[in-house]
Amino acid sequence: IEQLKILMKTLYIVRHAKSSWEYQGIKDIDRPLKKRGIKDAHLISSFLSKKIDRPDVFVSSSANRALHTAIIFCENLQYPLSNLQIKKQLYSFSDGYLVKTVNALDDGFNSAIVFSHDHGINSFVNKYGSKPISHVTTCGVIGIQFEEKHWKNIKKGKTFMVEFPKNHK
Repeated sequence: IEQLKILMKTLYIVRHAKSSWEYQGIKDIDRPLKKRGIKDAHLISSFLSKKIDRPDVFVSSSANRALHTAIIFCENLQYPLSNLQIKKQLYSFSDGYLVKTVNALDDGFNSAIVFSHDHGINSFVNKYGSKPISHVTTCGVIGIQFEEKHWKNIKKGKTFMVEFPKNHK
C-alpha cells in the first residue's frame, strides 16, 4: 500500500471564499472576505478536517481573500501557518500559473491544497479532472488524484471530490 501511495499525487483546488466589494478605492488584490466567506471557509475546512488526511503542503495566491481563506483552512486542518507558501503568480485569472505552480511542487509532497481564483480554477479542473464542472463556487473544493510520481508530469486525473458550501448548510 505504501508503494501505491508514492505513485499517486492528490491535489485539492480551493476557490477563495466570498469576498467583499463594499470598499471603495482599494485594489482588487486587497479585497477582504465577507462575513459569509469567513463562515463558508470555516464550514468547508472543518468538514475536510474530518474527511481527508491533511495535505502535505498548502499554497495560496497572494490576494487578501485567498490568503484569508488559506489561513482559515490552515487553522482547521492544523497546518502550521509558517509553512504556508504564498505565490504571487497565483493571483491570476488564467490557468497557466495554476498549472505552473502545481507542476513545480516538490515531489516529496504527495498531496497539496492550492488556494486560487475563479477562471483559472474552472479551466484547470475541467482540463485535469475527470468530471465536467461548469462553475466552481466561492470556497468550493475540487479533489483530483493523479497516477503519477512527479507533479511536473500530471495529465488527466480522477476527480474524487466536489464540495461546495451550499451542500453543507
